[in-house]
Amino acid sequence: MGESNDHLIKIAVVGPESTGKSIMAQRLAKHFGTVYVPEYSREYCRGLNREYSIQDELNMFYGQLALERSLIPLAKNNVLVCDTTFLTIKVWCDHLFNTTPTVVLEALASIHYDYYLLMDIDLPWEDDPLRDFPHLREHFMQVWKRELDTLNAPYSIISGVGDERFENALSATLAFLALKRSESQ
Repeated sequence: MGESNDHLIKIAVVGPESTGKSIMAQRLAKHFGTVYVPEYSREYCRGLNREYSIQDELNMFYGQLALERSLIPLAKNNVLVCDTTFLTIKVWCDHLFNTTPTVVLEALASIHYDYYLLMDIDLPWEDDPLRDFPHLREHFMQVWKRELDTLNAPYSIISGVGDERFENALSATLAFLALKRSESQ
């Protein structure tokens, strides 16, 4: 990393299924000249030929954290973009199992993301074998808002299609980064 990790700003791209999180994370990372942390669960689930278990969710939790930690040293310009976070594990555990493992809940209090971009559900659904709930997008949008509000997390809801969506995300991120810079001076 060009500068010390002490001031690394972690931008998390989150939201319901099929809202363009992965593309957004990649585009933002490219714009800021840094790396992005891919969604670990996509690779994990690609080879899973059965229903998810709570153990799978824990495996994805630990895998996402390990992947993020491994990429932090490669971050440039004091920015790391995360294609989702382990908060997704809480959302899915609550939905699928009506409970979330304690280790995940404890991590919510100790692992920090500086800013969240909550992707809106205004994009058309794109079918994918790893997506499960096209009929619950509005529900999950409300869940994400509630989770971020519970964390008192700074976030912006990002709407729009194509380049407009990216420009909205970029504008929100630049405004946040400018605010962080002014606070640290």
